[in-house]
Formats: sequence, structure tokens, C-alpha cells
Amino acid sequence: MNSSENNSIKLWLDDVRPAPDGYTLCRSVNEAKKQILRAEESKAKIEIIDCDHDLGDNAHDGGDGIKLLDWLAERQTLYPIALHTMNPVGRENMQREIERYWR
Repeated sequence: MNSSENNSIKLWLDDVRPAPDGYTLCRSVNEAKKQILRAEESKAKIEIIDCDHDLGDNAHDGGDGIKLLDWLAERQTLYPIALHTMNPVGRENMQREIERYWR
């Protein structure tokens, strides 16, 4: 987990693209959930979760990116979300969920 001195984390959920500097890479939804739970356990601040929608071969491990938003909404852990998906329909669906729960 990439942690700075102020004990914070930025997550990058993507099956193909490399994570930008300072981000922790998660290739699947379940991997992202584990990182989130680990951060919560260590009281790390989750600065942002930057999501792709289509997780290709990794979708078998928790679904596509929208499943992470579903999980966060169910738990009411509404961390800041950014979207970098290139899938217009996936982006629209994820954005609709963000607008519904992340007010």
C-alpha cells in the first residue's frame, strides 16, 4: 500500500493501465475491497478511488468497476470517486450511481 506520512491512500482500479505515481494499483474489485478494508483498519485516509468500468479478465474477481461503487454505497462508505473509464455506457451508469449516493 502506498502511504504517505499523513497515512493516506489513493486507489487506482484498472485491469490494464498502470497506476499514476502515488496511487495503489488494484486490478480487480475484490483487490480494491481488500485495500479499502486494510486502509480502514489502519485508520488511513482514503483520498480518492479512481475507477475503470471494464475490468476484462479480472471481472471474475468481483465484477466490473461499478460493483465497487455498489459495495461502497451499501456500506455507506462514500469515499471520493473519480472515473477514468473509456466505456461511455459504463461511465454513464457509474456517474448515475455517484449522483444518487454521493451527494
